[in-house]
Amino acid sequence: MTLENRRFSAIFFDYGGTLDAPGVAWRNRFFPIYLQAGVEVSPEKFARAFYTSDDSLVAEAPVHMNLTQVVFEQVKRVLENLGIFTKQLQTKIAEKFLEDSFSNINEIKPALQTLRKNFKMGIISNNYGNLENICKETGLDTLMDVLVDSNRIGHTKPSPEIFRAGLSALDVEPFSSIMVGDSLPRDIKGARDLGMEAFWLSPIKDKTKSQHEIDNLTVISSIKNIPAILNH
Repeated sequence: MTLENRRFSAIFFDYGGTLDAPGVAWRNRFFPIYLQAGVEVSPEKFARAFYTSDDSLVAEAPVHMNLTQVVFEQVKRVLENLGIFTKQLQTKIAEKFLEDSFSNINEIKPALQTLRKNFKMGIISNNYGNLENICKETGLDTLMDVLVDSNRIGHTKPSPEIFRAGLSALDVEPFSSIMVGDSLPRDIKGARDLGMEAFWLSPIKDKTKSQHEIDNLTVISSIKNIPAILNH
């Protein structure tokens, strides 16, 4: 059955790289900001420092932190892992990342508001345990019916259990639901394996990468494209 002939009742979104950026994951967003701030580091060394920081935050589950707090803490740990921490450098990098995040979220809010008139909506995110506070700070909480945080339920994408948690919370079936995300293996394949439709959010220049691994894949360059695709 074609996309046009399916009736959807719910749309789920990834958070990082999807709602706060047009298809670019946190590590890939952060790296050029570090370079622009004068940090001299190879992509490989930065990746190690980033994931060490990220893993430590996941392990600690800072549920009390909002977006601003967790970004500042993430940057602090990366800089410490690189052995170059200064408060000035932390502030410069974190503030630029946050500026870009809030800008993108505010840009797509009208599209989310349009979609909310016709669909149940939620976020399914591999997160630190603080998705609720992130959404309160960004104003996304008022646009979503459910927030599914991997660190709260003990399952990460692409596990079917995290998708089932969202589907169950909204009382919808996989076939009538769409997952929107920037990660092919975690968001797109994970959702498709469960029977959900999926929209891959990807920068235009990256659309060809691995696209043909998934049949009939809908690729979008912005959340703003979705209302037109669904005729809403």
